[in-house]
This record gives sequence, structure tokens and C-alpha cells, in this order.
Amino acid sequence: MTPEQLAAALDRVTRVRGVRGAMLVSADDGLVVSESLMEGIRGNAVAALAASLATRLRRAAAAADAGEQRFVHMAAAAGALLLMPANEGLLLVAVADGQVNVGLARLEMQRALEHLA
Repeated sequence: MTPEQLAAALDRVTRVRGVRGAMLVSADDGLVVSESLMEGIRGNAVAALAASLATRLRRAAAAADAGEQRFVHMAAAAGALLLMPANEGLLLVAVADGQVNVGLARLEMQRALEHLA
């Protein structure tokens, strides 16, 4: 993946109304690989949270014999965190406000990952 491909994929996600930022994160250690975030979003903290959450959910799903996770939507009082597993041990993460159209954000996240494949 070239830096231009990464930027184009993240741009696709951030164009959805209500998405405040998107990033590709290493699922193993929570390090940011590429990001496109609005000012005020602490990317490193969000990346660490996303990786930790994905790891715990993966373990819980395995224990429940539920299969692999495809999409995670964590709603909070001030917004939402959206996660989608990507290739090569990465996570596509979107930070959104409470008014985001989650279905549209998910669709654009899928398209962004297809663009990177």
C-alpha cells in the first residue's frame, strides 16, 4: 500500500457526514499506521483503545464460537467508535459524532478496504 492509497482510503471514510476522523491501526499493538483526524482528536489514545477493544472482542467471539468480527460499533455519550478488520493485521477505525449515519459509514469503510486490497 502506498501512502497515496492510504490517504485516498481514509479520505473516503472522512467524507461521510459526522465522521471526525479515520485511521489505520495495527491490531496487535495499537500503533497508528496512517491517520486523517480533525484537530482535537488524540489519535494515539483512540488507536490504543481500538486495538484493545478489537482484541478483547475477538477473544470473546472465539470463546462463544461466534466467528470473526466484521464490524464493531461502540456508541458513547458524545459519539461513536467504528472498527473494521483490514488486511495485514490492521484495523480501519472511524471516530464519529452522535449524528453519524452508521450504515453509510460502514459502507464507506468497506469500500475503503476494497480500495486498499
